[in-house]
Amino acid sequence: MNTFIYGVLPYIALTIMVGGTIIRYAYGERGWTTKSSEFLSKQDLKWGSYLFHGGLFMAVGGHFVGILVPKFVTEAAGTGEHAYHMIALAGGIPAAILFLGGFLMLLKRRFAGSARMAVNTSSIDKWLYLVLLLTIVSGTAATIQNIPGAFDYRETISPWFRSLLMLQPDVSLMDGVPKVFQFHMFLWMVLAITFPFTRLVHCLSLPFEYFFRRDIIYRKK
Repeated sequence: MNTFIYGVLPYIALTIMVGGTIIRYAYGERGWTTKSSEFLSKQDLKWGSYLFHGGLFMAVGGHFVGILVPKFVTEAAGTGEHAYHMIALAGGIPAAILFLGGFLMLLKRRFAGSARMAVNTSSIDKWLYLVLLLTIVSGTAATIQNIPGAFDYRETISPWFRSLLMLQPDVSLMDGVPKVFQFHMFLWMVLAITFPFTRLVHCLSLPFEYFFRRDIIYRKK
C-alpha cells in the first residue's frame, strides 16, 4: 500500500492535475472562473478572503523552502537545525492561524450564510471545501505536534518529495513518518486530483490586463 500511495499515486495526481487543467482550459475556458459570490454577500467576504490568502502565501513559501531546499544548503548558510526549526515555527504558526482562521470564516459565510449562498454552492464546491479543510487542519496539527522539534521532516518528507521530482521515488523514506504528516501528504495528492475540476484553477490566471484596462464607471440608480 505504501508503494502505491507514495510511489505511484503522486504521479497519478500530478498527471490528472496538469492534463486535466490543460484540457479544461482548452475546451471549457468559459468555465475558468472562481464563480465569484461577492455580489451575493460582500461584507463577510472581506476579512476571510484577506486572512485566507495571506496565510496561503505564507504556507506556500514555507513549504517551498522546507521541501525543495535541501538541509545541507541551510546548514552551509549557517542555520543549524534548532535555529531552522525556530524560524519555521515563527512563520508556520502565524501562517496556520491566518490560513485556518480565514478559511473558517469563508466556511461560515458559505454554509451558514444566506440562502442565496447555498443555492450557488455546487456539489464539487462542497467536496473542495472538505478536502481543503482536512488539508489545512492536518497541516496545522502537524505544525503544533512538532513544536518540540522531535520530528525532522527535512530528513524524510523533503527528500521523498525531491525523489519524486527526479522520477526516482524512495518510498522507504515515508515509513517512519508520523501519521498526521502522512495524512497531510496524502491530502495534497487528493487536492491535486480535484484541482482541474474546481474553482481553484483561477490561481493560474494572472490579471495583467487589469492594470491597463480603462476605468469602469459605476452609477447608482
